Amino acid sequence: MAKGKDARVMIILECTSCLRNRVNKESRGISRYITQKNRHNTPSRLELRKFCPSCYKHTIHGELKK
Repeated sequence: MAKGKDARVMIILECTSCLRNRVNKESRGISRYITQKNRHNTPSRLELRKFCPSCYKHTIHGELKK
């Protein structure tokens, strides 16, 4: 069975406000979360509000390109 046809895929969510503000990557880094999504139910990019430790607040984390 082919792996590319699975419904559930692993995705990486990255903080969008850290990227916009160009946080110094050597000091704290950019907040990233790993999760799963169902490809059939949500074909578009996923965006969730998660806590960012470098911003010290809840921000929108968007799905990264592969």
